[in-house]
Amino acid sequence: MANDDFTRQRLVLARAFMDEHYDAPLDLAQIAERASFSRYHFLRLFRATFEQTPHQYLTSLRIERAKQLLASGDLSVTEVCLAVGFDSLGSFSVLFRRHVGHAPSVFRARAFTGWRPDQPRIPMCFVTMFGLRLA
Repeated sequence: MANDDFTRQRLVLARAFMDEHYDAPLDLAQIAERASFSRYHFLRLFRATFEQTPHQYLTSLRIERAKQLLASGDLSVTEVCLAVGFDSLGSFSVLFRRHVGHAPSVFRARAFTGWRPDQPRIPMCFVTMFGLRLA
């Protein structure tokens, strides 16, 4: 039991390392080394403990931080992509869409308009055509 606690503690430290350095180019070997495990043993233990791979965890961290930055509106989508540790705007956009449900630019636009997924949307062409006033 004490060995299991020690193993979990090392995994938690590795996860904290990812939390602190999500924006840096991290690889499995580097993270596993922080936990003092081989890459494959670390991968197996991390997945068993946290129910996701280190890559999935890191991607989720980066997407959540990207959502915060996009909603603040201070950076372009490309700048957000690079700020959270992605190397490619294309892969960032694909992963963002997969995790969030729409493109980063759409997420930003909806963040600024206050739109929520539980609200009905009126297409802008209807607003223009019928002279509707938006509250």
